Amino acid sequence: MSVDLLVCIATELEGALLREHLSGHEGVRIVRMGVGAVNAAHAVTLALTQEQPEAIVVCGVGGAYPGSGLAVGDVACAEREVYGDLGAAGPEGFLDMKALGFPTVESSTVLYNELPMQIFPTSRRVTFVTMNTCTGTDAVARAVEARTGGAVESMEGAAVAHVAHLQGVPVGEVRGISNMVGDRDRNSWRLQEASIAAQEALLAWIDQR
Repeated sequence: MSVDLLVCIATELEGALLREHLSGHEGVRIVRMGVGAVNAAHAVTLALTQEQPEAIVVCGVGGAYPGSGLAVGDVACAEREVYGDLGAAGPEGFLDMKALGFPTVESSTVLYNELPMQIFPTSRRVTFVTMNTCTGTDAVARAVEARTGGAVESMEGAAVAHVAHLQGVPVGEVRGISNMVGDRDRNSWRLQEASIAAQEALLAWIDQR
């Protein structure tokens, strides 16, 4: 069985509206990946094997770095995904995979920590960063932002983009901003509002396809 579009969500919160509006849409399959890079890579690999989608889009929420120009409630899509903590730490600072000499993707092109996207569901395109440990201090937020050029942080996008590049499938990602990345304060998070904003943006894009 094949589908036109595989929509990837980490949690049901990030896909409830999509399921409501896309129920019975034969060209779209929604897959809940689970949280984190390994769950994301596993779920997407299985879906690619079983359904051979023509394209993949991740939909969810994320935090915005302080210098991004984004605010809580905004929606953006990924121009590229970056593995923010894949590499090695040393006395001189963080060494990414290019500095270490180990590509993450070796196919028609060689890629290291940065993974370009091909699908852009919104007009606002920025760099997304995938972290295994969510940033929870202002100091770390500034450091990650400075070395990656990132605007939005989450935990799955680079893994999905990685698998998509390995399989030669176009990929995109759209996220609503639920919080500012910095000193952890869950009382300021707006997960519900951000997830709805991202899903509405993706639904509008799907309707225009």
